[in-house]
Amino acid sequence: MKAHHKLAVLAACCLGAGVAHAAAPAVKIGILTDMSGTYAAMGGAGSVAAAQLAIDDCLANECKGMDISLVSADNQNKADIGAAKAREWFDRDGVTAIADLTNSAVALAVQDIAREKNRVAMFSGPATNVLTNDKCSPVGFHWMFDVYSQSVGGVKASIDKGGKSWYFITVDYAFGHSLQKGAEEMVRAQGGTVVGSVLHPLNVPDFASYLLQAQSSKAQVVALANSGADVVNAIKQAREFGIVEGGQRLSSLLIFLSDVKALGLENGQGLTYVDGFYWDYDEGTRKWSERFSNAFRGVKPTMTHAGVYSSVLHYLRAVAAAQSVEGDVVAQKMREIPINDDVMRNASIRPDGRVIHDMYLYEVKKPSESQHEWDLAKLVATIPAQDAFQPLEQSTCPLVKKAS
Repeated sequence: MKAHHKLAVLAACCLGAGVAHAAAPAVKIGILTDMSGTYAAMGGAGSVAAAQLAIDDCLANECKGMDISLVSADNQNKADIGAAKAREWFDRDGVTAIADLTNSAVALAVQDIAREKNRVAMFSGPATNVLTNDKCSPVGFHWMFDVYSQSVGGVKASIDKGGKSWYFITVDYAFGHSLQKGAEEMVRAQGGTVVGSVLHPLNVPDFASYLLQAQSSKAQVVALANSGADVVNAIKQAREFGIVEGGQRLSSLLIFLSDVKALGLENGQGLTYVDGFYWDYDEGTRKWSERFSNAFRGVKPTMTHAGVYSSVLHYLRAVAAAQSVEGDVVAQKMREIPINDDVMRNASIRPDGRVIHDMYLYEVKKPSESQHEWDLAKLVATIPAQDAFQPLEQSTCPLVKKAS
């Protein structure tokens, strides 16, 4: 009788605990990222930590009582591997949404699969703006940055300083191609010229031949259309070749806080770059970044990590509000409720799936200007949300045509 009584009490307790979210389905977030390659520092395990912070925050508030779990995998920067994992997650493992996707080729492959399976995909790591143009999806959201946001501030700043002629050193895959294309268009729109370019493989250790070609071009600006370990190696070797000392300017079109830290202020000083999140921007970013540091190796978050947190938190809030994990239902709710967190400023979601928000132009500090280990950059300018991203009227997304 006692055992029977205990079971009855336990069942009653469980039933009571589930009343608030009786209709809420189980949620499983998949973080598909580069865990071991050139983009591991800006995404990788840090993105998993950021997603867990988002889950914890939602469980303490709107998602209280919900069943939320988290899985992760290494996409190895290969579209076929990323696509296979996404299908496995959706078809077999009950994953309801995928976030991060730190590779443009992987992101484009997963965008198609998520649309087919009616599951939400949220992109904080890739830069290609094809995700919100020809390949846009009603269940796809590009959260943090793209090739347009990275070129609009960086190119203008360099041209304003007299850098009219440009040479590009570009990583040879979808991300690099689209980043160079966007920057070239911005250079020409600002009255500059492109004198040449060269492609390099992903994760190449030796940039000597590419830097020599850039040096011999006599271009005023040598633009690096790459990221992660590639951009760190390229900048360090450019210093060794005396490119800056020779009068050419070095411009990184996509660099993350993790890259700046790896470079060191001696190598990086004076470099300007566009960022969507900096840990020391205001009190909100400082508090959240401290939480992230405590949860992940004592490091400060990159804008990819911040974007993963913001996107996963917003998704979970939408699931809680919609009481559904069906992609189209949740996506509609994501568009309806405001984006409100410690990461994004002036954020909203457009019909093409582009999340617009303020972006920032930063300059890497000189060693003498830095007060402590993570005091790496200073704010030069704020780029308002409506100016930071491709104008909606220029979008080739079919969803925009339907909306109009």
